[in-house]
Amino acid sequence: MLNYYRNLNLKQFIMMMLVGIFLIGGDAFAQKKEKKKRKKKQKTALVEEKAPIPAPVKVTSVEGITEYLLGNGLRVLLFPDPSKQTATVNITYLVGSRHEGYGETGMAHLLEHMVFKGSPKHPNIPQELTDHGARPNGTTWLDRTNYFETFASTEENLRWALDLESDRMINSFIKKEDLEKEFSVVRNEFESGENDPESVLSERVISTAYLWHNYGNSTIGSREDIERVPIDNLQAFYKKYYQPDNAILLVAGKFDEAKVLKMINEEYFGGIPRPTRKLQPTYTVEPVQDGERSVTLRRVGDVQAIGVAYHICSNSHPDYPALDVLQGILTSQPGGKLYKALVETKLASSLYAYSFTNKDPTFFYFGLSVLKEKNLDETKKALLTMLDGVGTMEFTKEDVERAKNEALKGLELTLRNSERVGLQMSEYMGAGDWRLIFIYRDALEKITVDDVKRVAKYYFKPSNRTIGVFIPEENPDRVKVPESPDVDALVKNYKGRAVVAQGEAFDPSPANIESRTKRGQEPNGLEYALLPKSTRGNSVRANITLRMGDEQSLQNKATISQYTASMLNKGTKTLSRQQLKDTLDKLKSQVNIGGGGNNVGISIESTKDNLPKVLAIVNDILKNPVFDEKEFETMKQEILAQVESQKSDPQALAFTAFQRMMNPYPKSDVRYVPTIEESIESNKNVKLDDVKKFYTDFYGASAATMSVVGDFDEAAVRKSISTNFGTWKSPAPFKRIQAVFQEISPSNSAIKTPDKANALFLAGQNLPLQETDADYPALLLGNYMLGGGFLSSRLAVRIRQKEGISYGVGSNLSGSPFDKSGSFMTYAIYAPENAEKLEKAFYEEIEKVVNEGFTADELKAAKSGWLQSRSVSRSQDNELSSRLNNYLYYDRTLTFDADFEKKVEALTPEQVNGAIKKFIDPKKISIVKAGDFDKKVANPGTPAAGGVSGSGKN
Repeated sequence: MLNYYRNLNLKQFIMMMLVGIFLIGGDAFAQKKEKKKRKKKQKTALVEEKAPIPAPVKVTSVEGITEYLLGNGLRVLLFPDPSKQTATVNITYLVGSRHEGYGETGMAHLLEHMVFKGSPKHPNIPQELTDHGARPNGTTWLDRTNYFETFASTEENLRWALDLESDRMINSFIKKEDLEKEFSVVRNEFESGENDPESVLSERVISTAYLWHNYGNSTIGSREDIERVPIDNLQAFYKKYYQPDNAILLVAGKFDEAKVLKMINEEYFGGIPRPTRKLQPTYTVEPVQDGERSVTLRRVGDVQAIGVAYHICSNSHPDYPALDVLQGILTSQPGGKLYKALVETKLASSLYAYSFTNKDPTFFYFGLSVLKEKNLDETKKALLTMLDGVGTMEFTKEDVERAKNEALKGLELTLRNSERVGLQMSEYMGAGDWRLIFIYRDALEKITVDDVKRVAKYYFKPSNRTIGVFIPEENPDRVKVPESPDVDALVKNYKGRAVVAQGEAFDPSPANIESRTKRGQEPNGLEYALLPKSTRGNSVRANITLRMGDEQSLQNKATISQYTASMLNKGTKTLSRQQLKDTLDKLKSQVNIGGGGNNVGISIESTKDNLPKVLAIVNDILKNPVFDEKEFETMKQEILAQVESQKSDPQALAFTAFQRMMNPYPKSDVRYVPTIEESIESNKNVKLDDVKKFYTDFYGASAATMSVVGDFDEAAVRKSISTNFGTWKSPAPFKRIQAVFQEISPSNSAIKTPDKANALFLAGQNLPLQETDADYPALLLGNYMLGGGFLSSRLAVRIRQKEGISYGVGSNLSGSPFDKSGSFMTYAIYAPENAEKLEKAFYEEIEKVVNEGFTADELKAAKSGWLQSRSVSRSQDNELSSRLNNYLYYDRTLTFDADFEKKVEALTPEQVNGAIKKFIDPKKISIVKAGDFDKKVANPGTPAAGGVSGSGKN
């Protein structure tokens, strides 16, 4: 109770005392009139003596982002972007797993979960996030923790978000009863990472590489620490680190900078007192590694793996950009030196590498997947031979420029988007200062061949390596990783570059979008929709969908169609795969291609100046694929490794079984869902000639649709569409494959997956449902209340919030735009020993909804949240482009959205509850679950034994 009093301001405390006096009895009111006047006068004096809030001090401004410092130590970053119809509030606390003490592993991440449990002014945070249609989350990492919300930019929403973050900064409940429930949720999250052997291997390698520094601990922590942490310790950790002088508040998107700064300082954060405690910086330094270290992991699995870690400098050190370039040279696909030596030769089926943006000296990690029938020792020997030669390896200027372009493209794509910047800045804040992102970019551009050679020679030594074996060495050659530089000195007086082009204040309403969208059709039948608008950084998004064949002509061609789509970007008759990648990197553009069956999708992200060039490249990719034999075999190996890795994975097995049950098509049908064994066999049997023939028989643009949204020259784009795609005819006609509703007999099946810590639960029912049905709006909103939103749905509140059974639980409802064929599906991940408890809770909630329905208050909140989430979706250019593209196929305009949303707004509880009762029948629901169900059920209150893993991100 004392802690609660400490969180009250003076006025609240006085009011509580007055209420207390009232409850004591009538004697308290028998005071003399003069005494009452004296009390009132004293209270007024106390209010008047309150110190004024100091005005914010401007610290610096770089490329459109301005930093202010409040009197209590809070740093505020403001990044206005009028082109966005959304705003993002992101508060970063400079505390992560690096700050945890003995017995405290996972405390920063556990606290992240607890801060969602409410505060005095915001007792039900998940419900509020859903009501405001926000896209929220909280994440914990090595050097920082952050909480963010992206929402439709209104003053009400912005005030709500600022009030939420200011209140839970110092007033979060952090109650013992909530902690006891959250233990099992965090454990479930922990166990979900235990299913992936490669993820566990990386944790083992990294923890072996670090003897003393906390970077060797996974952020999610030790299960034993998580389940034993005393509530007093967690509260003390919260009070120590969740304070204004240890936080950075960032607001990005559409807002009035001066007005928001005043709100932040005078209404929400400025009045929070600066704490009296002094934070001591962490001081542990990892000793120089004195020999190669090894670790072996033995678990159930289907694909072998190798992991290798090297100690390297921190993100702020001048060596880091050169190491990043070296990473690209070694592992980028398809030109990376390790990729060519290991994957193209089929010694490994896949290769990846990464390093993190950290404040202290960090690590460089390589990971490889190796098919079970391959010789792991042979692959490991080849890998180590390559790594041992990195220090003397020759690098060309082309190698360096290619890797730089790839890294710079990623940065440019981020900096063009204020929402991405708003979230990505947390990483650089944790590394020392947000301006490091610009300093890193500037340094990256200056990297030379000599820089790469120098860092390669210095860091890539056997004595600085950790791998899966131990090899003693008589003459160790050790590396002393340099200390991090003085970041304040590094960023002092840094001005950055000119602010990128600003976009317009775009109204995402259906009416405005429809009024500005221009549609057309080419002679071959291709339809297009164009929505030109001014955007930040002159960015533009586009989508193309090719549609082909019919139910009869596509029989027995499901796998072949997927391979054909996947081979398109592996090289053309004029450009190799590497040249394609290099060209797109130089254009700072992204092209993704995927599909199978009767359609192929192409998504594009570019800029106004580069879009015509990118469309010409897409034209070359689609019309002139070379179908190289070597690329085909490499891709087949990668796909086989991915499929084989699913043989013991609960999620893959459950999803496959569930889809097979709900969609029982004949084996020849293009929609048939194969077993994992059938999928392996069909992948092995695919021939390159089959792919070439499929392309010749089906590819063309006669039934294609295309959309472009963003900053572009309309005349130039129309000309490009006509020139590149307007005369490309399909060799065979396209006919939509009709979706047929199939009544499924209810069943409940379990798939046993030994040695897997996490289980998956899937349940569902096929429905005779079309999007244009009168009941569809009611069903959609009913599902939103049942299993949508952010942790505030009926299922989430019961199964995660109250009982702590599952980390991830929800539901989905869909209807066909053309046919009466839809589905209702729910899902949950959980510990297999909780299978009975989960199933009981699930059925109870479903039956409660069917029999009792939703309340008027629930419906009102759901409408607001759902409608705002629709506005947020239309504010994202990539999502809007995809919607316009699909609507061409559906023969719809945005008028459909406006009408549909009016129907949702007009819904009554009786309509929603009636639709749920009409369509959802608990007795017709089928269940598939996969997990280690032979595992002994843990005793309540007893910490479960196990290892350490997990990403630590909520």
